[in-house]
Amino acid sequence: MANLKEIRNRIASVSSTMQITSAMKMVSAAKLKKAQDAITAMRPYANKLTELLQNLSATLDADSGSKYSEQRDIKNVLIVAITSNRGLCGAFNSNIIKQANVVAEGYDANVSVVAIGKKANDALSKNFDIISNQSAVYDDLTFDNVAVIAEMLMEQFESKAVDKIEIIYNKFKNAATQEIMTEQFLPIEPIEGDANANLDYIFEPSKEEIVETLIPKSLKTQLYKSIRDSFASEHGARMTAMHKATDNATELRDQLKLTYNKARQASITNEILEIVGGAEALNG
Repeated sequence: MANLKEIRNRIASVSSTMQITSAMKMVSAAKLKKAQDAITAMRPYANKLTELLQNLSATLDADSGSKYSEQRDIKNVLIVAITSNRGLCGAFNSNIIKQANVVAEGYDANVSVVAIGKKANDALSKNFDIISNQSAVYDDLTFDNVAVIAEMLMEQFESKAVDKIEIIYNKFKNAATQEIMTEQFLPIEPIEGDANANLDYIFEPSKEEIVETLIPKSLKTQLYKSIRDSFASEHGARMTAMHKATDNATELRDQLKLTYNKARQASITNEILEIVGGAEALNG
């Protein structure tokens, strides 16, 4: 009977876990819809702004280029690793941490990190210098709050504290699929091909003034889009992970119930055999 009690306790424990994972799945599904709508609406604007900036930058003379386009010898690299503050979302965070290590190994330079998300800070602080931990941005994820981080990154590049900045994040595709992205934040990469191919504009004021105005806005938008992408990916990854966990818990509970029924049946059969054996002994 002790064995039966142990199995009953395991069934109760698995059932309790299943209720938790099922609830977390539903919470993530509700949050995912809002996060997905936000990044879907933002992408066309962010992509067009980046395209316009690259086209304009490519038409400027080298001497009149932006300070954010300056190409230098790479001695100091800054990696912006975007993860979540919480776990229970499958390989969502570990993939970013692995990619950050891969990117860092590709440079023969000093590598430091800006961590956006507690998981990135905890994991990468073991091997890299964390110059800023911006995990609190998720408490109020707005453009203005992200703009402060972008301004700090631009100041790092402008002051020549770093020579290159890269962003690593999960790009949202759907609830079950996220794509690991590594994008160059600074310096701004020149557009490939003929920069004047699709330009037929009259510029007022000058192109140089427009570019200088657009660059900070574009960089802030790029970072905000990356964090928004990661935020939507997090909820999609957690919803998928909790769905699988619930399915696994259901399967384990069913197996335990079957084991319990078999053990209970065997116990009852043994008791019947003992009774029958005792009755036959008395009759003998």
